[in-house]
This record gives sequence, structure tokens and C-alpha cells, in this order.
Amino acid sequence: MKITEVKSEGLKKEYQVVVPAAEFEAKIDAKIKQISKNAKLPGFRAGKAPFEMLKKKYHDSVMGEVVEDAVRDGSNEVIKSNNLRPATQPDVKITAFSAGKDLEFSVSLENLPEIKLGDFSKIKLDKFMAEVPAEEVEKALNYIAESHKETVVVEGKKAAKGDVVIIDFVGSIDGVEFQGGKGSNYPLELGSGSFIPGFEDQLIGAEAGSHIDVNVKFPDTYHAKDLAGKDSVFAVDVKEVREPKKVEINDEFAKSAGAESLDKLREDIKNRIKNDYENASRMKIKRQLLDALDKEYNFASPESLVEAEYKAIVEQYEQAKKYNQLDEAEKAKSEKDLLKEYKEIALRRVKLGLLLSEVGQDAKISIKPEDINAAIMNEAKKYPGQEKMVFDYYLKNKAAVDGLKAPIFEEKIVDYIISKASVTEKTVSVEELYNFSDDTKPAKKTAAKKETKAEKKSA
Repeated sequence: MKITEVKSEGLKKEYQVVVPAAEFEAKIDAKIKQISKNAKLPGFRAGKAPFEMLKKKYHDSVMGEVVEDAVRDGSNEVIKSNNLRPATQPDVKITAFSAGKDLEFSVSLENLPEIKLGDFSKIKLDKFMAEVPAEEVEKALNYIAESHKETVVVEGKKAAKGDVVIIDFVGSIDGVEFQGGKGSNYPLELGSGSFIPGFEDQLIGAEAGSHIDVNVKFPDTYHAKDLAGKDSVFAVDVKEVREPKKVEINDEFAKSAGAESLDKLREDIKNRIKNDYENASRMKIKRQLLDALDKEYNFASPESLVEAEYKAIVEQYEQAKKYNQLDEAEKAKSEKDLLKEYKEIALRRVKLGLLLSEVGQDAKISIKPEDINAAIMNEAKKYPGQEKMVFDYYLKNKAAVDGLKAPIFEEKIVDYIISKASVTEKTVSVEELYNFSDDTKPAKKTAAKKETKAEKKSA
């Protein structure tokens, strides 16, 4: 086998591989000899047929398999002999092949860049922390009480804001019912804003037994395109008017919320808020770190990886655009400017992903079973009361477990770099802790914002 480099442009490499006809024929002979051990021909016992007869019978049928083997072995040899690290699967093309002739094929690929890691102790980061205000705990406590409140039927009462009405409703446009516009025994809190603007207002003053035609217009930005901006009528039957019953915040209430006492409930709430603050602090210091690494390191990134990342971002954008889910910043920009911005974000993500991967390999960072278990526990905490369902999901779904590995690996690498960096702790207000804007660097602001949205997946 002869390997020749025919092109080298930055990270892009191309090689020509030639497998001499004699060598290729020898591979065919070797394959036929394997077959001969069990092959049967008329007049011969299994494994005893003459080789030349077997070759005549099987030569053409094994040729395709031998070509595949030769191409695979040749591609692997190209990578091994040239110490290459392909960014993606090499592109292999057979350029010449016929009976009795040399097998020739090209191997094109993009190599991963060589990254020289610097001294992470020179990176300066601020770790922002905030104390949990007592009023935040009380606000959360009242929210829990509000969510636990009960309602009681009040006969003859006219519905007022804050009351719950039990309704049946059927929505129609131009006299025709539309999908998803029908409900039965639906508990609607007036003033909650959970229905289309104007719907709840028209039920104020209604009594049990009332029939009301509610006239509303779907918002122009409504998620269902076929309903957006259209006038509709909802035929509503009010079955009950229920009044909220005031919840006494005491030890009994705390027990109903799953705590031992009111003091313990307040402590649990404070710890949950503190955990939220720590997550925000983590997001901020990670963003600082990624910005610092982006500024510090400059190397070429494989175009194929950048293009794949860019394509994924654009697909997300197209979906958001289709369902009116673009944020205000995106709506304010032209598509040309957005696509240019997305290209920069794709380049940043690939660059940082390659850098973090290099750090992980250099530091010999690995994922351990306890890391997976901790990640599953964290996922389960997001669904109080449904923890077993979450555990069962991961127990039965290997792909879901594998999906946790990339973000776990990334977070461990980030932790490693932060442990080496110079970190200054700063106590700030809650408002400052949750302020993720960067008015001094508008170009970075959007990139960092996109980065934050994708932290669970990749840097």
C-alpha cells in the first residue's frame, strides 16, 4: 500500500492511497481461503475442493468485501501514519478500480487543530454571591400558601376577580368550532390571565347557571397560526362560582406542605432560594470563564464542525420564527445580521468545545458512576413527587443516560479550570446577581446569551 499526501490547506488534508493489484489479489486469495474451510463443491467433501476451483467460483463475489476492507484499512493507515485526529468521518472516494489493476482511492479530512494550553492561574474571575433576603422567603411562603388554597362554593354569588368559576366552554370562529377550543368542568381563576386577554373580564359578575357568549380576539402572536389575529366566540356555561378560602400560615399548613414545622418550611425555602442563587452565580462565573478562554486562545476550527453547529442554530431559529417564539432582540435585527451573528456563535461554540475537550484529555478528567448518579438525582429534584418516575426513566433508557455525559464532562472541566484560576468572591445584590447583560460589549452580549441557553449541551 502506498500513501501520498496530495493536498494540505490549513486543517484540510487529502491523501491518495494505492493498493497494488498483486496486493489486492492476495487479499482476495486470503478471503477465499477462509471460505474454503467450509465450502462445498460437487464431488468434493467440505473443505477439500481445489483452491483454483474455489477462486473461479467465489472471486467476483468476495471482491466487494475485499474492496471495503482495503479502503477501511487504508483510511486507518492514513490516520495512523500521519498522526491525524480527524474532526469528522473522513471522506473516501474510489478513483480507479478494475480487474487486474491497482485499487486507488482518495481520503479527505479535516484535522483537529493543535492546541497549546496556557497557565490557567492567570485567568481572573469574580464569583458573585448574594444573601437571601427575609422578604424573599416570606414571598415564597405566601406563594406556596396561595397555591395550596382551597375554594368553596358560594350560592348566589356574583363572580369577582380572584374567584374561581367552573365552566364548560366551546369556541368557534365564524360559527365553526376549532380544535382545542372546547373544555368541560374547567376551573378558571378570574384575573389569573391564563386565558386569552378579555376572556376572564367578561365573566366577572356571572352567577352559577349563567350562559355567556364571550367575544375575544386571538393575539396576533398566538402560537397557533390558524387562530392568530382572528375574532372568536366562546359559548360559556358557568356551573359554579367558588370563593378562595384564606390559608392560615402555621405549623399545620407547613405539615400539609411536607415540612415538620413552619420554621423548618422557612428553612427549606431559604435553602432552595440559596441553591437558585448558587446556580445563577455558577452561570455568571462560567460565562466569565468562557469569555476569558475565547479571548485568550486563537486557533483554526474545522469548517465542517462550524458549519454543522451553524446549521443547528439556524434550524432552531427557523423553528422559533415559525412559532412566533423569537425574543425581542432577535426581532429587532435583520435576518442578514442575525445569520452573521449565528455564524460567530457557531465558531465560538466549536472553538470552546475543542478547547475544553483538550483540557479534559490533558487533565485526564473522566466521568464516574457517582457523577451520573448525582446528575440523575438533580434531574429528579426538578420533579417533586415524581422522583421514582424520573429514576425509572433513566434506568430503562440508556440513550438518556448517555445524553447526560457530555454536560457532566463539560462541567467537570469547567470546575477544573476554575480551581486553577484566580477567583475573587464578591457579595452583591440579588438584582446584580441575576443581571446577565453586558452593556459595554453589545456584540458579546448576544453570543454569551446564546451560550447560556446551550450550557446544558455544549460550550
